[in-house]
Amino acid sequence: MTKLKNDRYLRAALGQPVDYTPVWMMRQAGRYLPEYRELRAEAGSFMALATNPELACEVTLQPLRRFDLDAAILFSDILTIPDAMGLGLHFVQGEGPAFEKPVRTKADVEALFVPDPADKLKYVTDAVSVIRKELDGKVPLIGFSGSPWTLATYMIEGGATKNFSVIKEMMFSAPELLHQVLSVLADSVVEYLNAQIEAGAQAVMIFDTWGGVLTPRDYRAFSLDYMARIVDGLKRENEGRQVPVTLFTKNGGQWLDQMAATGCDCLGVDWTTNLADARERVAGKVALQGNMDPSVLYGSPERIREEVATILASYGKGSGHVFNLGHGIHPTVNPEHAKVFVDAIHELSKPYHQ
Repeated sequence: MTKLKNDRYLRAALGQPVDYTPVWMMRQAGRYLPEYRELRAEAGSFMALATNPELACEVTLQPLRRFDLDAAILFSDILTIPDAMGLGLHFVQGEGPAFEKPVRTKADVEALFVPDPADKLKYVTDAVSVIRKELDGKVPLIGFSGSPWTLATYMIEGGATKNFSVIKEMMFSAPELLHQVLSVLADSVVEYLNAQIEAGAQAVMIFDTWGGVLTPRDYRAFSLDYMARIVDGLKRENEGRQVPVTLFTKNGGQWLDQMAATGCDCLGVDWTTNLADARERVAGKVALQGNMDPSVLYGSPERIREEVATILASYGKGSGHVFNLGHGIHPTVNPEHAKVFVDAIHELSKPYHQ
């Protein structure tokens, strides 16, 4: 494989020294870029992009042509695993993802299986291989998956939800069924992420978008324990170097110390948690990723630089920080403001690494 020209993201995610703080953005390949909107219109749908390795590669590379980012992230969807289970993923205009066959009954649960990444998910691993070739060592490639809890919310609710009533009904009335779903999903995520690593992903991230809707007790039982199981099952070295694993629970700042104990390398932090407090709580066990409010990108260039400076100061001197937004970039953000954000991080972070 081609030698990496810029490995700052990988080093920072492992807590190793860097000369400036690396940055990438969640959803950096997406709707805020006019070139993405044009390509999606030509392809006809989101899934037509995501399931075509060459188009997925093109989308992945688009933000790297505009911005001096320190990592690329695979263009895909968190719901690829349940789709590969035959649940009929589709996207409803204005409502988001939905499943034709939601998982509600004991029979539905018993019909679930661990998809073979070399079969129904081959388009993902093919995309990883194509992207790695096209990156030509410029920056590392991040692979990802949804967490078991987050995937289960969509599978059981049948799509997006505001109150999580269907999955929580199962959680409280038939917990053994939900644990069965989560167990199959944990095994599926291990297989899926290891296949991405073997195809060329140099780091992986687990997105626990909905873990923050749980109580502390239920978070551990129904989300964190399954993410810990995934971390234990992942391939942690490939191509002669470590493969960093990042966990991110949105609205999960109160559980950072528990998350750090899973054996992962890095934790995503959203903007509701102070980065200095987060650093103190994890006590050097893991690196931290985050955590600017994506809405700051609606501000002026001066305001964006001010916020970048505030977050850098909050983390303080030393290694172990990957700069990112606290969640995905909004579709209506001006791309020029994203450039201000990226450039400010590189410029203003250097004194923190001397």
